[in-house]
Amino acid sequence: MKGATQLSMDLQKLTTEARNPDTMDLDIMSPLEVVTVMNREDAKVPQVISTLLPQIAQAVEWAISSLKAGGRVFYIGAGTSGRLGVLDAAECPPTFGVSPDLIVGLIAGGEKAFIKAVEGAEDNLEQGKEDLAAYNLCPNDLVIGIAASGRTPYVIGGLTYARETGCRTVAISCNKDSEISKVADLAIEAVVGPEVLTGSTRLKAGTAQKLILNMISTAAMVGIGKAYQNLMVDVVPSNEKLCVRAEKIVMEATGIDHATARAKITEAEGSVKTAITMILANCSAEEARERLNRARGHVRKAIR
Repeated sequence: MKGATQLSMDLQKLTTEARNPDTMDLDIMSPLEVVTVMNREDAKVPQVISTLLPQIAQAVEWAISSLKAGGRVFYIGAGTSGRLGVLDAAECPPTFGVSPDLIVGLIAGGEKAFIKAVEGAEDNLEQGKEDLAAYNLCPNDLVIGIAASGRTPYVIGGLTYARETGCRTVAISCNKDSEISKVADLAIEAVVGPEVLTGSTRLKAGTAQKLILNMISTAAMVGIGKAYQNLMVDVVPSNEKLCVRAEKIVMEATGIDHATARAKITEAEGSVKTAITMILANCSAEEARERLNRARGHVRKAIR
């Protein structure tokens, strides 16, 4: 582990640790002034992301390739970065009807660290390796390391192990030429500049990471057939709101009325995608499932 002096010198070089010249008087600003300057700074984030679209698209292509090959996508991070990965992974099952084992979020310190910080966990290089090893990582998996600073040992350890295992690896950071970029196959460096509150990377850096993860998971799920048009046809109707949404999706996709949509979903044993295929291909639930299986889950192909 680096000494305190060396660590201090390393941090001083990071854009994410620099002081923002436009917020030097933050402590005497009015609430309106604070939120105004924050809004102005936040507006810079999408502009930075727009310059990284080719790299993000490459990460999406790798995610699709992994998932089609029977692999998984892992997010690994610490602190805010880790929580954003866990959050994105947790939202995939209800949105896209996938197993929680398909998109996996790992955070330094374990699940309890999502709610309460586990001090020192991010400094454990070996733990990143061990957390991934517990999932029996294989070459078909994709591992995405997330660290605003780009120097988190936990993430470096995880990415290094993933590459040794034969996995493709992606590093998402908010500093140029970051340490995690050096140990990954693909680097996505969203340099959004100094934070409004110095070093508080839950702000612009966190927003940038959230936008990138949104893109990767959503585009990957679309790529493996989890959408028809712009509808989430594999949504799991697990509560009242989602049941209503499922019916609305069938109605939007097919033009049928509410009662028919509900009846078809019931006939399809709760599968929105099957119900839509039944209606558009004018076939039974059994044939719809066979069509979808041949089309690898893509409704457009299934209804041809």
